[in-house]
Amino acid sequence: MINDEIRKRLFSLQDIKYRDFQSALIPSIDKERFIGVRTPELRKLAREFSKRDDICDFINNLPHYYFDENQLHAFIVSENKDFEKCINEVEKFLPFVDNWATCDQLSPKVFKKYRAELIEYIKKWIKSDRTYTVRFAVGMLMQHYLDENFNIEYPEMVASVSSDEYYINMMRAWYFATALAKQYEAIIPYIEEKRLDTFTHNKTIQKAVESYRITDEQKKYLKGRKI
Repeated sequence: MINDEIRKRLFSLQDIKYRDFQSALIPSIDKERFIGVRTPELRKLAREFSKRDDICDFINNLPHYYFDENQLHAFIVSENKDFEKCINEVEKFLPFVDNWATCDQLSPKVFKKYRAELIEYIKKWIKSDRTYTVRFAVGMLMQHYLDENFNIEYPEMVASVSSDEYYINMMRAWYFATALAKQYEAIIPYIEEKRLDTFTHNKTIQKAVESYRITDEQKKYLKGRKI
């Protein structure tokens, strides 16, 4: 069966030192659930297995036990070029995403062609009670709607998220820091008027100040706005 085949391939690519390093970065997952496969190898496997007729057996075999299986799953879904099929696979997978790394690796290429359709799903995901579904929604807003598709409605959606979850608020800070780099005039009122919770406000400033896309003058101004 393809599930056994995939697991054997993953273990054949195991790097113990990398497993130990990776597991330390993701403390929410038990160390025994890490195999230790590097991302470039996972991407190669995803391209290979995504072409298989029986890949649906792996995609539907949820939940996966190993972190690396979830990573591979995210990369395989991201390869899907059919928007409807892809969005269905994303919706099936999101409830089983249990860490920031898998959440952030899930980035379907086809989404950039269907932003008008995607935004309706984002509006639903961002209201979820699941940490990584909300994080994914904010990440998609950051990736797809800060340039020509920008609308002031979108940062308002992110600002309206109320959560004590670290991994949600870190993504919200990442979103606003990126938004400052791309839509400074529209976003700076969120800082000036203190529309964000203190943690997200200060993390946004920290990340923005670290960015090469923010001018020195803007960085100086932002530093003076820390709470």
